[in-house]
Order: sequence, then C-alpha cells, then structure tokens
Amino acid sequence: MSKSITAEGLREWLVAAKPVTVLDIRTREDRAQWSIPGSIHIDAYNDLKQGRHGALADAVLPVVCPVVTICNMGVVSQAAAQALQARGFEALFLDGGMKSWSLAWNTAAVPVADERIRVIQIRRTGKGCLSYLVGSQGEAFVLDASLPPSIYLTLASEHGWCIRYVLDTHVHADHLSRSRALATEAGATLLLPPQERVHFPFTRFAHGDTVTFGAVTLAAVACPGHTLESTSYAVNRAALFTGDTLFLSGVGRPDLHADADEARERARLLYHTLKRLLADVPEVLVLPGHASEPVWFDGVPLVACLGDVAGRLRDWLACEEGFVERILARIPPAPPNHTRIVEWNEAGVLPEGDPTDLEAGANRCAIS
Repeated sequence: MSKSITAEGLREWLVAAKPVTVLDIRTREDRAQWSIPGSIHIDAYNDLKQGRHGALADAVLPVVCPVVTICNMGVVSQAAAQALQARGFEALFLDGGMKSWSLAWNTAAVPVADERIRVIQIRRTGKGCLSYLVGSQGEAFVLDASLPPSIYLTLASEHGWCIRYVLDTHVHADHLSRSRALATEAGATLLLPPQERVHFPFTRFAHGDTVTFGAVTLAAVACPGHTLESTSYAVNRAALFTGDTLFLSGVGRPDLHADADEARERARLLYHTLKRLLADVPEVLVLPGHASEPVWFDGVPLVACLGDVAGRLRDWLACEEGFVERILARIPPAPPNHTRIVEWNEAGVLPEGDPTDLEAGANRCAIS
C-alpha cells in the first residue's frame, strides 16, 4: 500500500528545503498547463493506467529520498509510487494530486528602502497568483488575497500586525477573490476601485485617494485597460502594486469580459495607462499581481525596477496603433471557468465545496 503526503506536508518540505524528488508522471500536455517548481517529469501516465510501469521500470532518478509522485487527481500517482517502492525507493504520492496543490503557497520578503515598512510577497505557486502583506508599526494591509483568510491572518500575527485594510486591484477572472472574506474576518476596511460591477458593500478608493498608517502612505492610481476599473496602488512613491496591468516583462490582457470592440478600446486605454506609469521614477519597484510560471520555493521576490520594465517594453509602446495590434494578436486562451469566476467575484461570495474545482490550472492574464 502506497503512503501519501498532503499538499500542505509537501509545501512545508519545500519551504524547509528538505531533500526530496518531486516526480510528475502526467502527460506532457497536462504538465504544460502547470507544474510544481523543481519537479522532474517522466510521462508514464498512460502506461500506468494500463497496468504497465513503462518508463518508470528503469528510470534513472536522483539519489534523493523520498520521491513524491504527482498526477492530476492523486490516483495514478499511487501506482507510480508502488512501482518505485518495488525498485527500492522510498516513495509517496501526493494526496489529491495537482488539484490539491492549487492552494500551495510560499513567501518572499521584498527589500524596500524604508526600514519602517515590511513587504511580504505571498505566492500561490501553482496559479502564479501574487498577493501582498504590507506592514508598519503594528498595522498592515493585504492586496489581492487569493488564499484562505487564515493564511494572511496568521502571517500578520507572526509579525505583530493587525490587518487594517484589504484591497483588490480589480475584479479578478482567474481566481476567486478572498478579499471580502478576509476583511470580514480581520475586521478590516475593504477598499475597492470605483465601479458598478460588485454587488456588496465596500469603501470606494478612487484615483488620488490615500490612506495612511504607521510609515505607510497608500495611494490609488487608476489604470484602465486590463479592466475598466483596474487600479494600481503606490506605497510612499517607492513601490507600485500593479495587479494585472503591468507585469515584469509583459502587460495585462484587455479582452476578458469584453467583446471584440471593447477589447480594442481597452487596449487603447492600456497603452495610455502604461505610458503614464512607465514615465514615473525609474527606481520605483514594480510588484505585479501574477507570475507567468509556477513560483519557486526560493524566497526570491518577483520584483523589478520600473526603469527596467520600461526598457523591456520600449518597442511595444513606440506607437499606439502598433501596441494595440500587437496586444490583440497575442491574446492567449481565456482562463478556465473565467466567466463563472467573475460572477462569483462580483457576488462577493465563495462557492460551497472545494473552490479549487473552478480555479484549476495556471493563470493566463499576461501578454508577453
């Protein structure tokens, strides 16, 4: 009988840098959608389903124990673990497979010049979702919460912070927002960009508005393009949290929840938004809302200076028409279930049962 490990158990091993070989036995097509950083791949799924060991029969694996086998749902990976046990390996399978891994996360501290402020990047690794906990002098805000509220509450408590504000940069289409639930549990103020989309109470946080606590001055910067309500948030004019408007080497897609004409108009708005953002001080830190790949357990924050990002996008922004055509020609497939996810986020509630059924797979918010 194969032993299993939970997603939280494997996450803790990776956070602690415990020696382990993570073996993905899914098909190449499934692995291409999303994977666990650092995992190795042997396409043995179809053979194992047919009762054959296939490539696992003589696969050469790193001499690192234990081996954790991975499939989509945690069923076929049990057979993989048994095959490796028969060869003398200490092998376990990931209980629930990649579906259970959807909520796995890790953190990285973002270096900021002001020692009175701490910025923690919280990475939902499989989805590539990046949320942020920013604290100063006993208080904090959380931005774009994509994980259960308990995670943010625990992290804040570990730093001696009380969560005072919770914000979203826009109405998300690739993951279920936990921001309203977090604000309720934390007794915090929920700040959202002005819009008519959501059907629950919130405090409007419009372009030019600011809130302060400790050494933090948080300012709203309207950034229409990815969505009409998209808003970035600046902290002390030293860091810019850009949501899905601006990434480290790409930009947000303008087509979700829009027809062809609306997508073209949004692309034009995005062009002018980016020209304005990228004209700011080059040393400002850009902190995006997503990563394009699963995030490693390395403690290295995903961040870049605005000047570096501007350099990567210089050719894109040479002219408006060229930018619009480039963007519309590169739009990737829509995130799975994005229409239903938007509906839940506009309602401000989470579906009953396991929400990861809706959120399966990587995000597809960036154009690069």
